[in-house]
Amino acid sequence: MPPIDDHPLRYALTNELHARPFPSLEAPCVASYLAVKQPQDAASRDRALDRAHLLALLDKHGTGHPAPEATHHSAEIGRHLLKWESHTEFVTYTAFENGTDKQPFDPRAFSVFPDNWLAEAPGCRMTSILFHIDFIPDDPDAITKFLADNFVLESLACSRVLDGAAVIASDFRIDSAGHIRMVVFVPRDTGARRIGRIVQRLCEIETYKTVSMLGLTRAREMSPKMGVLDAELSRMASDMTTGLLQPEETLRALLAVSSELENMLVQSSFRFGATGAYEALVHQRIDVMREDRYEGRQTFKEFMMRRYDPAMRTVKSAERRLAQMAERGMRAGTLLSTRVDVERSAQNQALLESMDRRADLQLRLQNTVEGLSVVAISYYGVNLAANVVLPFAEPLGMSKAVVAGVLTPIVVLAVWGMVRRIRNRLH
Repeated sequence: MPPIDDHPLRYALTNELHARPFPSLEAPCVASYLAVKQPQDAASRDRALDRAHLLALLDKHGTGHPAPEATHHSAEIGRHLLKWESHTEFVTYTAFENGTDKQPFDPRAFSVFPDNWLAEAPGCRMTSILFHIDFIPDDPDAITKFLADNFVLESLACSRVLDGAAVIASDFRIDSAGHIRMVVFVPRDTGARRIGRIVQRLCEIETYKTVSMLGLTRAREMSPKMGVLDAELSRMASDMTTGLLQPEETLRALLAVSSELENMLVQSSFRFGATGAYEALVHQRIDVMREDRYEGRQTFKEFMMRRYDPAMRTVKSAERRLAQMAERGMRAGTLLSTRVDVERSAQNQALLESMDRRADLQLRLQNTVEGLSVVAISYYGVNLAANVVLPFAEPLGMSKAVVAGVLTPIVVLAVWGMVRRIRNRLH
């Protein structure tokens, strides 16, 4: 080993690339597939419950347990090879049994999962599949007869895959036993690992297709409410133009609608994001199969284009509409807030002008009061000064009226100068 430390996550990241190996299947065989998902908040579920449910099945057959943090596990349970995987929102169980069933798609093949064990599952069945895997028969018409006897031809998808390595078919309908039916016919020289990869891809196509359709349900649930909020936004935009309501009232109503839209965005963001991711996986898994048309029947890709893609476009349309409505609410709120601010600025300007007028009137009143104060103070000042000067003026033959007349301008000038000095000092 070189003298260098490994990154703490080096081995974990490398092993993640090999975390879910494909099964190795020998034809002919049958397979039963089950995907379990919790109805709500599946991504944040308690994964210990999933592990406990797996261990209960393993313990029924006395099989060893996986590692505590394992996300996949394979084990022999009786005649079956069990493969378990833990995903972001769901867990899957696939049981393989060598040999063909006497009756194709016999519901008894699903008995590998006991009824009491299924009843204790920490979640609900998202989908389940019964596989019939066999060699391509020598009779060219045998496959056509098999498809007609076991599938609904109106929705049947059938194609050659991987450059003729197999013929796959399914109608993606739930049969009377509650399962999706899928068949894989392979030439006798097709390797076990290639058969395992084909079956794994078909399981992934069905599972991701089913889980992604949850986004369509969410979009349909939200559509009526979105219609009401859209009409409310349009009405408020009209009110902003006509000015029938006070801006403050419209702003409060707009904030309520915007809050509701934001809440809907938060609640749907994970579901819509997951739907987009699962849709991409569905198309990617179909593309890697390299389909060729079989006897003029529709391929899996054509089936998805006609039946599945319109549902995904509906989800994307709802997602875009919700985002656009939220943006409209934000723009309208910004415009209305600007309008309210402008009106308040105009009110503040008018208030300031009114205050200026009041200040001017107050200044004039103050000057008037100052003039009256000078007169009043001078009146008393003249009397006081006359009383002081009169004893000295009488010997000189000056009467009280003469003394008051001489002192009045002097006192008035003195009082006026004193008041002016005080006012200047205060200013």
